[in-house]
Amino acid sequence: MNGPFLSETYVEETRFGFWFLRSHTWQHHVLRVAINDLRGLFEDEPPIAPVLVDAGCGQGKSFQYLEQVFAPSRLVGIDADPRSLALSSAEAERQGIRVELLGSDCAELQLADASVDILFCHQTFHHLVEQEKALAEFYRVLKPGGYLLFAESTEAYIDTWVIRWLFRHPMHVQKSAARYLQMLRDQGFAFASHNVSFPYLWWSRSQDFGLLERLGLRKPPAVGQREETLVNVVARKPLERRVEQP
Repeated sequence: MNGPFLSETYVEETRFGFWFLRSHTWQHHVLRVAINDLRGLFEDEPPIAPVLVDAGCGQGKSFQYLEQVFAPSRLVGIDADPRSLALSSAEAERQGIRVELLGSDCAELQLADASVDILFCHQTFHHLVEQEKALAEFYRVLKPGGYLLFAESTEAYIDTWVIRWLFRHPMHVQKSAARYLQMLRDQGFAFASHNVSFPYLWWSRSQDFGLLERLGLRKPPAVGQREETLVNVVARKPLERRVEQP
């Protein structure tokens, strides 16, 4: 691991949030589900033996799933919190996974231009204050044709009483699913509707956690008839075009 570590460009998690990020619920019902869903959004096969970056790796609970699904030749975990990086190191050792850990904010990635095949950003973006800078950094480090795996909770979920009570986020940068998608397009990422999903998972509905639906007393509203709480995207950095000499 190397620094710098802490930055003022992200909002640190609460004590409860830090505990939750190492829970079974987070690992099994959030991370595992998101990675499997993102894998299904690829139009083509993912790169073989990719250089894969986990931007905002937290406590390393994603490493085993990323290893299983994408079999990276090089796995890099990035986080701005030194406590999380220490736990990531222990998790990687426990799983027998080789990971390079970097202490860095997402707005200033310590990676070379066009050096990454897949960048995984799961439930990290809504903690970042300088979201545009972070997205520009993601674009910079990805190779032409590289993939951004973007999975985020939306403002409709973050701006609820239970989430405000238990967690900490920069509320002035929270966005709807549509605004996140537009931000990706504005940066230059390419994706189609079949590269996007809007999971409506029980834990993302903070009013009743989907209890009435699980009891069979109500059907979940369809896409377009609800305010989306989650958005998953497999977005691609376009391939460079060859400029023909006259």
